[in-house]
Amino acid sequence: MDIQIGTILFRTLLTYLLILVILRLMGKREIGELSVLDLVVFVMLAEIAVFSIEEPDKSLYHAILPMAVLLAIQRLTAFISLKSQRFREWFDGTPCIIIKHGKVDEYEMKKQRYNFNDLLVQLREKEIYSIQDVEYAILEPNGKLSVLQKDENSSDHSTGYSAILIADGKFQFDSLKRVKKNKSWLLNELKKRGYESEESISICSIDEQGELFIDEKNEYE
Repeated sequence: MDIQIGTILFRTLLTYLLILVILRLMGKREIGELSVLDLVVFVMLAEIAVFSIEEPDKSLYHAILPMAVLLAIQRLTAFISLKSQRFREWFDGTPCIIIKHGKVDEYEMKKQRYNFNDLLVQLREKEIYSIQDVEYAILEPNGKLSVLQKDENSSDHSTGYSAILIADGKFQFDSLKRVKKNKSWLLNELKKRGYESEESISICSIDEQGELFIDEKNEYE
């Protein structure tokens, strides 16, 4: 039993050191900037580490060899990415414009499997509470949202927090209740502006001054 415990402790320490060396050799990178390939390597390293520790009767060679192969693959693909833009775009993806001049590109969002909740959360993290305040929003290959705000002196720049009343063609009843409005009122306001139903609306919000911001679906399709 003591020998078994000693073996597990030794394997744990050795596996830790091996993974530490591999990660150092992979280069410095923030967690949020990991490529798909880096993430796959990390997951597989974790699985190999578990195998190495939980199977003390198996040779360490069965763990060290796959780790070395993973490191070689990562270094090779990183080198090719530096030399080939096409390869880099295939592996890491390319940036895409989600908002342009305060208008949401709903077609691009669906293409990227990116929903309105994701968009609104990432905007709020940047202390932006109204889509109409955004000149450009670009979804980067690592999933981060880069945002260029409109000039504060712009005539269509909102003031304060905006409540989302419609998102992806669906009423947001909690928000309607919070601003003391109802579905009938909103439908009437939409018809005044030439919209027959909420289904044609990508997003609709109202600011603290009661001004509606409306963005139609598929404007860039």
